[in-house]
Amino acid sequence: MSGNRLPPERARAWMQEAQKLAPGAEVELAVEEVDSELTRFANNAIHQHVAENSLALSVRTQFDARMARASTHRLDGPGLREVVERALRLTRAQAPDPELLPMAEPAVQTPVERWDEATAALSPAQRAASVGEMVAEAAPARLTAAGVCASQRHRFALLNSRGLEAFYASTAAEFSVTMLDANSSGWAKGSSYRWSDLAPAAGARLAAAKAMASADPRELPPGRYTAILEPAAVLDLLGFLMWDFGALSVLDQRSFLSDRVGAKLFGDNISISDDAYHPLQTGAPFDGEGVPRRRVALVEQGWVRNLVYARQTARQWNQRHPEAHAAPTGHGFPLPNEFGEGPLNLVMAGGGVPVEAMIASTERGILVTRLWYIREVDPYQKILTGMTRDGTFLIEDGCLRHGVRNFRFNQNMVELLNQVEALGPAVRASGEESFDMVVPALKVRGFNFTEVTRF
Repeated sequence: MSGNRLPPERARAWMQEAQKLAPGAEVELAVEEVDSELTRFANNAIHQHVAENSLALSVRTQFDARMARASTHRLDGPGLREVVERALRLTRAQAPDPELLPMAEPAVQTPVERWDEATAALSPAQRAASVGEMVAEAAPARLTAAGVCASQRHRFALLNSRGLEAFYASTAAEFSVTMLDANSSGWAKGSSYRWSDLAPAAGARLAAAKAMASADPRELPPGRYTAILEPAAVLDLLGFLMWDFGALSVLDQRSFLSDRVGAKLFGDNISISDDAYHPLQTGAPFDGEGVPRRRVALVEQGWVRNLVYARQTARQWNQRHPEAHAAPTGHGFPLPNEFGEGPLNLVMAGGGVPVEAMIASTERGILVTRLWYIREVDPYQKILTGMTRDGTFLIEDGCLRHGVRNFRFNQNMVELLNQVEALGPAVRASGEESFDMVVPALKVRGFNFTEVTRF
């Protein structure tokens, strides 16, 4: 463990020196310290312990309606001088941008507590012990286990020459396990800022049960089925929708929400917000310019209510829509960037129907553990394709009957969110295709499975 190399006073000293090196320019300084450790296992044995320690500094300078950024890992005096000079040279080389705003002013930050000392001190031996517990779940059925246990310490400081200061520190922990049999598999994954929130052995037990229950999968014809999507599957689909809630993507006509903001697009039971302060969320409570994040209701009972805005985008939106009075919501990315903003702390409102009850109420359908290799077929209609994986089952007469060969799907997401029949409790979920979210399991009618895969 490297220890804290990023106390606030050190960041402030770098900021003062950067300002001296760039007289007459606005200066923004971002410093990030990341210590990551990972234990990887395959074939029921650990084969890798790795650790990475990084301390990086990024300087953005701005003057004469020009802006540029430069970064370095060298944080001594000569390194700081070089990166500031490089940022200034790059800034001079830019074309003027008459729409460029001054850097953000100081604002009151709402703190979040996402640092856990036990997770920060997690050792390779502790991760190895958890791997041992997961591998032990594979032994009774002679399954093969593979996956990871990982932990991280993260500190971030953002300061600018207008007096803005924003600091954030967090820990993170994650496990992932896949159980493999001759012709079937099961999977589980979890993440939190506290290692103690996770249950790797229980996850491995569930993955093993799915691998055994789906052994010798049978082939079903493709078609439209009632589908029960577990939270990991919901997350990976929803992630492809959410970037379209950035206001710049709507202004640029890159979003399926163009000309649809304020419309009712989804079912009455669909409500989605972006909430950095939700107890199951992680991440900083401010954006890439230091603007405090707001809780934003994106969808309320099927109605598209709001978008998220960076500072620059809010100004552009108001220029085109003077009646809107759009304000920055704290969702901008570090400048310069071409994406504008995006919601990164998604919370989908759940219901009270557990997956077991969804199964019991289904005459014939498919249970989906997770999805992978998802791609957009039509970004404006939000049609996605991908495949099921690691636990796909036939449901008949309210019971799981047997495993089925995996499907490829081709699904319109607007249609899907109009065909949700039941929602489970919202939980923190981890997938493979998108960032972690708080989402429920969904029971959806008419999910479009288009092809049987070879596995």
